[in-house]
Amino acid sequence: MKKILVLLFSIPFLGIAQNIVCFTIDPNPNSNDPALAPFTKYVDVLGCFSIYAESTISDAKVLHVAAVAAELLDNNEDGIVDDPLIEAQLISENALMPIFFQDGNSTMNTFANNYYGNGVSAVLFNDEIDPSQTGHWGNDATVEEVIHTINHVGHTNVYPAAFSMQPNSSLMSDAMDVARGGQFTSIPNPYPVSAWYHYDDYTCDYECMAIEYMYWAIVSYMGILDDPQTAAGIANEWEAYNATLLQSMDVLMYALITDPTYKLPLLAPDGNYCPSATSPYCDSVEINLLSIDTFSNPKTIDFEVIPNYFTNYTFDYCGLVLLDNNGDTLAYQPLLSGNVYGITQGLTETRTLEATSNFSYF
Repeated sequence: MKKILVLLFSIPFLGIAQNIVCFTIDPNPNSNDPALAPFTKYVDVLGCFSIYAESTISDAKVLHVAAVAAELLDNNEDGIVDDPLIEAQLISENALMPIFFQDGNSTMNTFANNYYGNGVSAVLFNDEIDPSQTGHWGNDATVEEVIHTINHVGHTNVYPAAFSMQPNSSLMSDAMDVARGGQFTSIPNPYPVSAWYHYDDYTCDYECMAIEYMYWAIVSYMGILDDPQTAAGIANEWEAYNATLLQSMDVLMYALITDPTYKLPLLAPDGNYCPSATSPYCDSVEINLLSIDTFSNPKTIDFEVIPNYFTNYTFDYCGLVLLDNNGDTLAYQPLLSGNVYGITQGLTETRTLEATSNFSYF
């Protein structure tokens, strides 16, 4: 299937921000499956991870989840899953991330009542996804829930000696016992003062604590939590909020997640995934709004496209799509049949998009 470069724009009056995601949203290929039937949007992520979303989830949010999943699986973004063993495990279990509009709705109930597989470990809701703040605590839960799924379905099964979640079963369980100030199969009240991991959700058993612990360690190393507001917000659960603190406070877990044997993702996702567009040749593409023609039919929007490359190179793409903050299509560049558009180093080019009825400016 041909991949399309989708530039996801949000257009506040002060500027234009973009994410580049090289995935397509397809119709649900498993609409006859009782659990999956209510979903209408589907993305195949690198052949080993599926995104299923309700029709009410914007394309921008669906593609954001797909991009984050791809970045976590292919952390160096070369288009290949970093760990073939994890890839095979995710394929064997049909790993997937369902996206529901809200908790407890009919789609969620249908899924919960009919899904009997082992490929789901977390879900996402519409209001938990923010493509403009990838992984930011309190705003975008995408990184957390996708990591949970990859770790739970993948790493705990592929590398049980390292990541098994039962007490006394793995290097991770041993490390967590130290981080919590002892081995607790129920929530201590209070935690020992020596603990830096003191999650207190009484619905979370020891195995749940372990998968949460794995998440905290990975994103701390990534730097996602490393700002004063986030550090203060999570202090009641987790104290080692950056790589430096993790290395000094949690020696065992730091050594485990940085062990190259396990090929864990250690670079923070940014919501952009397009290996061809992020090759060594292409640095960035600048998009500037030039004009809006309200008299043409269809009405049109002109953009200035300025590529930035490390070397002389031409970047080919199928077309641009302009989305609003809700992910609805405002305008699009008609696809060329059997051809592509090109952007060449050193040239500033104008691209014309045809507006849709969603563009309320008109």
